[in-house]
Amino acid sequence: MPILYTTKASATGGREGRAISENGVLDVTLTTPKELGGNGATGTNPEQLFAAGYSACFLGALKYVAAQEKVKVPEDAKVTATVGIGPREDGTGFGIEVSISVDLPGLEREVGEKLVAAAHIVCPYSHAMRTSTEVSATLA
Repeated sequence: MPILYTTKASATGGREGRAISENGVLDVTLTTPKELGGNGATGTNPEQLFAAGYSACFLGALKYVAAQEKVKVPEDAKVTATVGIGPREDGTGFGIEVSISVDLPGLEREVGEKLVAAAHIVCPYSHAMRTSTEVSATLA
């Protein structure tokens, strides 16, 4: 596929560290939630970052498909991604569970359901989750 945009972010310190985007706009302190053995310090974590990225991307996909259908997405539309983490059943690591909830105030339910279904096909996060997108992991 032709790549239209590429960016990078790096993390140091793992779940107790820092993550920074290549342009420096994203610069966050990482902390481990109490539920995963952390001390509950103020900061964010990979699951929150994934949920934020997925919800923003899904809303973008929703606006894209709505424009194709000549439907106006309400200004107060909201997408919430819920991301959970836990040990995989095979005991070899961890997995994530993701769900998307879309609030489209004032839009007819049938229209909203059609848009959500179409956005779920268009959204690259949804596509990656559905197809287990191949990721290369190399030593720099």
